[in-house]
Amino acid sequence: MTCPEIPKAGWYIAGASQVVTCSSVCGNAPGVIDGGWIAGSGEHLLAVGTEREVREAADLDDAERIDAAGQVVLPGFVDAHTHLVFGGSRVDEYLAKAIQEDPDLLRVRGVQTGIAATVAATRNADFASLLSQTAGRLSNMITCGTTTVEVKSGYGFTVESEIKMLEVAKALGNCLPVDVISTFLGAHGWPPEMGKAAYIDVLLEEMLPEVARRRLAVFCDVWCEDSHFDAAECARILSAASALGIASKIHTDAYSYIGGSDLAAEIGAVSAEHLNFTPPSALQKLAAVGTIGVVLPATDFAVAHSHPFDPHPMRQAGLSLAVATNCCPGTWCESVPFALVLACRRHRMLPGEALIAATLGGAKALRLSGDRGSLEPGKLADLQFWNVERWEDVFYRYGRKLVTRVMKRGRVVVQDGCLCG
Repeated sequence: MTCPEIPKAGWYIAGASQVVTCSSVCGNAPGVIDGGWIAGSGEHLLAVGTEREVREAADLDDAERIDAAGQVVLPGFVDAHTHLVFGGSRVDEYLAKAIQEDPDLLRVRGVQTGIAATVAATRNADFASLLSQTAGRLSNMITCGTTTVEVKSGYGFTVESEIKMLEVAKALGNCLPVDVISTFLGAHGWPPEMGKAAYIDVLLEEMLPEVARRRLAVFCDVWCEDSHFDAAECARILSAASALGIASKIHTDAYSYIGGSDLAAEIGAVSAEHLNFTPPSALQKLAAVGTIGVVLPATDFAVAHSHPFDPHPMRQAGLSLAVATNCCPGTWCESVPFALVLACRRHRMLPGEALIAATLGGAKALRLSGDRGSLEPGKLADLQFWNVERWEDVFYRYGRKLVTRVMKRGRVVVQDGCLCG
């Protein structure tokens, strides 16, 4: 009987204080291997484990050794909810709200506020300007450990502007070392020059067909809220998207509960996002159909939410969670580690639970858990290195950048905290 030949590694990582796998078999425990080793070939992982296990699983002769230098190695973050493409800034509005000034005073001074301000700035920005602004934000996200990011449209409200946003997202994925997953969120509101009913017709008859024709979005999202679209309107939009081969996501229950999470369960949406007011009955429905709950601790912090999301009933329902930044003009957060700090300190998520939610959970929320989100043989070599001795330090030593190196598909793209090239 001939022994099978073990695969030859192109590179391997040794010298880590800990390797954190975030494997689904570990539950809420992050799967820590003290002094762990990793071997890979090209874009993929060959072996993860102790030195002995890795040497037995992969041929390391002539492979490049990458010295982890006593650091923690773990999967790259999968940020599953952002509104990264936008023009301008709303810093004056943010500061006014932070010190409890009336934002109406800004409008008296001619300062636009709210989503209307971002829509105007985004519409007025040409492609090159929008690409440059967004690339700066995304570059910072990569240096904070993000290797896959979801990017939503939704600040255009015209066919041309929504397409421009999605084209910017596509270009970013081509020019930066990160996987960009695009979501069409035309139903993020409606333009001031048009009523909601007329705008829904534009969504259905013009926007969605054009997005599908150009293959610019993997997902279609809607905002189901008493101030935005009701469940019936959302069902109509998502049904049209599904007919065009675009999968469903739902913004819901952020400020009210009007049945959006129930709709998400009914149609088997990939994810339901925000979930501040979701009742236990709806959480159980979401868990039963495998819809991922995407929670946004940085947003609850930024808006001083009166009803922050509560992970306890989500945990009781068995709902799989993703933690994301929701980087947008109202939550200008480019750092998943900061979102993790808030998730634990303000929302009482378990540290292991939160870390898995920002890696494997994020991958599940994008239907990508088959090839990323955890360190397992066969998955993409999307890795980050933290300059700490224990993985728990990310929740404790906040306010500084802990990420020293990032590997994307087996290639070093961040070195010494700086984007390569």
